[in-house]
Amino acid sequence: MKLISLKDLPTIITSHNVGKKKEIIKNGEIESLTQFSQVTFMPGEVVKEHNHEDLYEVYLVEEGEGTLRLNGQKYHIEKGICFVVEPGELHEVENTSNGELVLTYFVIQKQKRI
Repeated sequence: MKLISLKDLPTIITSHNVGKKKEIIKNGEIESLTQFSQVTFMPGEVVKEHNHEDLYEVYLVEEGEGTLRLNGQKYHIEKGICFVVEPGELHEVENTSNGELVLTYFVIQKQKRI
């Protein structure tokens, strides 16, 4: 068993160099799960459009609101919204509010077919 408190975790800069992240479960700790984290974006911060060919990303908006651009389509996201980004999908997240946008998410490695 693991018992983890967000308040005890260090804050790091995300791989996209935007937002502050707390890695709750890191790559290699659970099979197929590459990470379970929480990230906080300040007003106006944007994770520029990108994709991952072999990863599923599942997000829950914990606080705030913003915009998700997925494959060119724009969606409003706010507290309580869950969204899934599938392998290969182009996605961008922007904090369009005056407060923090907090996302809790996990990433799963796509299984290779033999």
